[in-house]
Amino acid sequence: MDWMESFINEKLQESAELKRTMAESMIDTIKEAAEAVIGAIRAGGKVLLCGNGGSAADSQHIAAEFVGRFRFDRKAMPAIALTTDTSILTAVGNDYGYDEVFRRQVEALGHKGDVLIGISTSGRSPNVLRAMEEAKKQGMITIALIGGKRCPMSEISDIIVQIPTEDSPRIQEGHMTFGHILCDLVEKSISQQSE
Repeated sequence: MDWMESFINEKLQESAELKRTMAESMIDTIKEAAEAVIGAIRAGGKVLLCGNGGSAADSQHIAAEFVGRFRFDRKAMPAIALTTDTSILTAVGNDYGYDEVFRRQVEALGHKGDVLIGISTSGRSPNVLRAMEEAKKQGMITIALIGGKRCPMSEISDIIVQIPTEDSPRIQEGHMTFGHILCDLVEKSISQQSE
C-alpha cells in the first residue's frame, strides 16, 4: 500500500469511527432535536439555519432538503437558510457589521416557536452567536451544531448537537450526518401526520 492508499484508508477509518461514536452517544440528542423541529413545523412554525463557510453550505443543504424533498415527494416544509441572500448579507454587513448579518434576519423572520439551527465547528462564530441570542429573545428553540470543545454556543442553546471530535473535517461530516438523519425523521413524521 503506497502512502496515498494508506492516507485514504486512515481518513475513511477516522470517519467510520466517528459515526460509531455518534451512534453510541448521540441518539437521545438527535431525537430531541428532531422532536423540536417536528413540533415547530406541526404548529405552523419554521426552521431558520445559519453558519459560515462550510457551515453556510450545510445550512443551505438542510434547508433545501426540507423545502424540496429528502427521500420522497411530500408537501414542502418551511426552512430558510440565512446565508443565501447576498443583498441582505452585504447591506447588513456594510451598515451594521458582519457580526449582525444573521441576527438581523432572525429579528425580521423569527417568531416564538420557530427553530434556529446555528452551525459552527468552533462554536464561537460571533454572527452565529448573535443570531442564537436573538432567537432566544424571540422565544425560538435553538439548536447548536458544534464540535467537541465546550464553547459559547453550548452555553446559550436549548439543544446541543456536539460532534465528539475536535477535527474540523470530521465535525463537518458529523454535522451533515446529523442533518440527513434530522431530515429523514422530520419528513417521515410530518408525512405520517398528513396521511
